[in-house]
Amino acid sequence: MLLYHPATQRKFCTECGHPLESFIPPLENRVRDVCQHCGAIHYSNPLTVVGTIPIWENKILLCKRAIEPRQGFWTLPAGFMENDESTQEGAIRETIEEAGANILSTQLFNVISCVSSNQIHFFYLAPLRDNHLNPGVETLEAQFFSIDNIPWNQLSFNTVITALKHYVNDNHHNVYHDII
Repeated sequence: MLLYHPATQRKFCTECGHPLESFIPPLENRVRDVCQHCGAIHYSNPLTVVGTIPIWENKILLCKRAIEPRQGFWTLPAGFMENDESTQEGAIRETIEEAGANILSTQLFNVISCVSSNQIHFFYLAPLRDNHLNPGVETLEAQFFSIDNIPWNQLSFNTVITALKHYVNDNHHNVYHDII
């Protein structure tokens, strides 16, 4: 099954089914896929990834990926945002799907722009109600790590590393004493 990716050029108009052409339309400043038949302009915009930094008793919950890319590596629970949900709702959904964690609350923590992959990543701090986990099919294992035991060399993505480094730095400066 082929999936659409923003860097992939569409071939047919989603409005009328006619072939698309790529050119800079009037009043635009970059190449777009345009239908010469109905005039529809098809924009390719970044995908939104949403996730959490789940915390239980000063430990961070990480999930070992059961799927590619980066199968077998540790990650924060995160994934692509769905239509009809907010970034916060998507982050909570992904945490439940991947870790089966029971979130107490969330607070936006970090937004990372990934130009090379045409993505924007939103991470929320997510104190947990308890340490009960029920990992889903995309997760081989879910585990809590102290800051001193984060498996830095086994993390899945640069955005996960960046978010965790920001968290560790802020935690070191006791930024979260009222949140977590």
